[in-house]
Amino acid sequence: MPKTIKTPISEEVARSLKLGETIYMDGVVYTGRDEVHIHALEYLEKGKKIPVDFKGSALFHCGPIMKKVNEKWVAVAAGPTTSSRMNSLEPQFIEKFRPGAIIGKGGMSQPTVDAMKKYGCVYLAFTGGAAVLAAKGIESVSGVEWFELGMPEAIWILNAKGFGPLTVAIDAHGNSLFANLSAQIKENEKKARAKLGLKT
Repeated sequence: MPKTIKTPISEEVARSLKLGETIYMDGVVYTGRDEVHIHALEYLEKGKKIPVDFKGSALFHCGPIMKKVNEKWVAVAAGPTTSSRMNSLEPQFIEKFRPGAIIGKGGMSQPTVDAMKKYGCVYLAFTGGAAVLAAKGIESVSGVEWFELGMPEAIWILNAKGFGPLTVAIDAHGNSLFANLSAQIKENEKKARAKLGLKT
């Protein structure tokens, strides 16, 4: 039975999650893509207060499609964005703001893996192309910050219930499913070339 974790996520909980484990999430989830990372780091540099507290948070790489129903925002679709877009920003973001989990798709770079190991953060992979399924795990939308950045780039404050399934694809101990897969592919290629008598 997959476990359910709640936000905010303590370092202890983040470090207890095992590579390859499937989990679901309850609690507040913040969306944040390139512009949120850039803005938050710029605000910090200038000594300005950011509108949300990312410590222990679940940061979802997502540009959701929202609509207003009776003055309330509703998530229509909330699929994950390819996380590698944030590779240059994520290590510093993790160091400065200490989120407990990053949710996205496609994995992240080794410097990000190293930052997750150092500060106690995990990367949770959500299936790409499941935007409507993701939206079903969002009970309500509490609000939006930095809306001037545009709908997909703003910070949406989502109330999640049974959000998932999410796979622990990078744990807080420096292990990565993506790195493991890459190593396995290289090993298989090496074996295949040797079998064919080709130079490795």
